[in-house]
Amino acid sequence: MSNVVPVGLQNILHRGESGLRKIVMRDNSQGPRTPPAGAAGRVHLFTQLGQNIALDVGSGSVHLLDGPAFHLLSMAKPPLTPDIPDEILQRVINQKDIHEVWGELYSLYTSQMLFAGDDAQDIELPEKQPLKALCMHVAHDCNLRCGYCFAEAGGFGAERECINIHTAKAAVDFLVEQSGTRRNLEIDFFGGEPLMAFDVVRQTVEYAKSLEKTHKKRFRFTITTNGILLDDEAIVFINKEMSNAVLSLDGRRDINDALRPAVNGKGSYDVVVPRFRALANGRAGDYFIRGTFTAKNLDFFNDILHIAELGFKNISIEPVVLPDGRELAIREEHLPFIFEQYDRLAELMAREKPFNFFHFNVDLNQGPCVYKRLRGCGAGGEYAAVTPDGSLYPCHQFAGRAEYKMGSVTDGTFTPSAALTANHIKTRTGCSECWAKYFCGGGCAAANLNTMGDINTPYSIGCAMQKKRLECAIALSCLR
Repeated sequence: MSNVVPVGLQNILHRGESGLRKIVMRDNSQGPRTPPAGAAGRVHLFTQLGQNIALDVGSGSVHLLDGPAFHLLSMAKPPLTPDIPDEILQRVINQKDIHEVWGELYSLYTSQMLFAGDDAQDIELPEKQPLKALCMHVAHDCNLRCGYCFAEAGGFGAERECINIHTAKAAVDFLVEQSGTRRNLEIDFFGGEPLMAFDVVRQTVEYAKSLEKTHKKRFRFTITTNGILLDDEAIVFINKEMSNAVLSLDGRRDINDALRPAVNGKGSYDVVVPRFRALANGRAGDYFIRGTFTAKNLDFFNDILHIAELGFKNISIEPVVLPDGRELAIREEHLPFIFEQYDRLAELMAREKPFNFFHFNVDLNQGPCVYKRLRGCGAGGEYAAVTPDGSLYPCHQFAGRAEYKMGSVTDGTFTPSAALTANHIKTRTGCSECWAKYFCGGGCAAANLNTMGDINTPYSIGCAMQKKRLECAIALSCLR
């Protein structure tokens, strides 16, 4: 079993006499192992928040190093030997304690915490897994006209409609049937705007809960809403029944209203902010204010601060995913400025933690299972989306693409998407060599398709932003 598999992981903090500080993730069920001859895993070196950090890709180990150790490791190439190679020794100006530092690096290497082999990639992924989550498209309709909407103003390029309760119940039955022995199941109410069919949402929750005891299942519900129809009744229901609520807001009033106008062209900020506040203030469960930044508001750090100043404690601001050439699309020349925004945010979070930023959450101690590390979100296998007419797709972003339709809950047909379930870091171009692969699982297939025209070709701009966020997240974890 690979060290990547999160079984018996521990977070160990140690400072050696030489100044090499290390935080390691490792599978203690097997103990140190001598690296096989020729093993040549990868180490990613970076500096963030004033820390020199080494991530060992194969084992998941994270190490904090002082300057000399960082410099020494930057020159090291596997296989490491007990003695410092002459070509490295000749390049080191200050050789004080260098042999001791090298000894610590070599000890980590022999323990497979540096340059560990990527044996997780040798694991065979199952062709079919039981379903665990269903994204229910309650409404293919919306009362906003967001400029970046992938769902074409909520209609997904087709007739505007809402799901009826008969189709919704059939979808719940489908999830139960396809879940096998899984006990914990999830239904995500999505759209368009799901509150346009609030009665169906309420009845669906009631129906699903009525099946729990008989089928030995436990349902978890989430909802994504733009807040326009959020009234006191909906707030009470959501805060009682929904384990998580995703509330859409892009930040400052002028930014939000330019990007998220209502059908009549008026802004939505003044309507939704007080309603989101009421929901968040009365909520015991999770919630996130979820925004989008585009080429029009690359200074999203200011939008995050604004949302925090409104009193919201859980924030997620996502980069828009649009093909190059679209007015709001993020372009490669935007990346340096975007990276500065993430740096400013990380520096703020290092000084204090005024809120929880979704993309800076990383679990170096446990983390997802090995299948999720290799495959990512599970779209088309463990996860599916159902549209108002009962059609099944790999996820919400594939809805309406006929070539990816997997069946229908109304007639009982279902074939998991072979294209998606066979899609993982071993098949996607360049992913198997990427240092971030076990954190992102190969990224988003829908984003690849929407920007590159191919699910197996990574969206390079998205990858660059993902890696920057990961460096910030890892650096913040090392401070805690």
